[in-house]
Amino acid sequence: MTHRDPPSRPPRGPRPPGPPSRGAASPWGGTHVRSRKERFEDNTTRFRRDRAEHDAQTHGGRHRDAPAHDTRAHEGEHDGEHAAHPARERRSAELRLYGLNAIHAVFSRRPQAIRKLYLAESRIPALQPLLKWCVANRVGYRVVDETDLHKLAASSHHEGVVADVLREEPAALSTWLRDLPSGPQCAIWLDGVGNPHNFGAILRSAAHFGVSAILLPKHSNLALSGAAARVAEGGAEAVPLVRLGREDNAIAQLRSAGFTLAATVVNGGTDVFAAPLPERTIYVLGAEGEGMDRELAAACDLRLSIPGTGLVESLNVASAAAVLLAAWKAKRA
Repeated sequence: MTHRDPPSRPPRGPRPPGPPSRGAASPWGGTHVRSRKERFEDNTTRFRRDRAEHDAQTHGGRHRDAPAHDTRAHEGEHDGEHAAHPARERRSAELRLYGLNAIHAVFSRRPQAIRKLYLAESRIPALQPLLKWCVANRVGYRVVDETDLHKLAASSHHEGVVADVLREEPAALSTWLRDLPSGPQCAIWLDGVGNPHNFGAILRSAAHFGVSAILLPKHSNLALSGAAARVAEGGAEAVPLVRLGREDNAIAQLRSAGFTLAATVVNGGTDVFAAPLPERTIYVLGAEGEGMDRELAAACDLRLSIPGTGLVESLNVASAAAVLLAAWKAKRA
């Protein structure tokens, strides 16, 4: 087979003697051989032109079968813009859960959120309904060994099952209040709490006592994690998260909806078991050690404490939440 040089290159071999040729008749097309950089720039220009022409002919620049995020990922690519990577967006929208009860809860409430399932062979009998749903809905699942499950969950407490699910974003306070039924309601405002195990334990207690929501401050970094969901034992799906706006506005909105805000303090508050807890109560819980913000505590309507022996300084925030919720529930009996 005879090899033919691309037309953009000069012929192989030495340049013929004599003055350089000019015009299209010359195979070199100029006074010098084009450099690699020049050829690259020309090819790049031609590629962009061809792509622009092709895009103009295909539904306004998007291929019929191309997903929308593919187009967004390339927008501004050649103009120095930093478009979000679709894989990174997908990862941030998903949450890796583990633990039987956590995954059973997602399957019961919002099965369409499940994107991928990994399980140990020993869990196949217990997960038969979920596996049948995955097959019927073309959701991928894999049977893997214990070591892989450890890596996937980044924990040894996976209980033989791990799932990638779509993350459910917190609701806005106004939306939650609009849809809230009338009558007795209790919610928890978490100020500075960040430990995922404490968060999970609070969610579990909140689900047990029928709490209406967990309220998260506007700039709080607290979010549901796999560890929190496992500790919650299904409670993460039962209790909605609500994102607050500006603190003073949030307090005004809650009071307009009939709520009383109760700051929970270690010392100096009214005995929670003796206090006449309102039908609509917001318990404001602060982080261990630092406690809650002083201005927030001062803005609350009540200050409540859990009486004890004094042999330990206080309960941790998750244990305190359980006691406070039990006290409120007892008042409604």
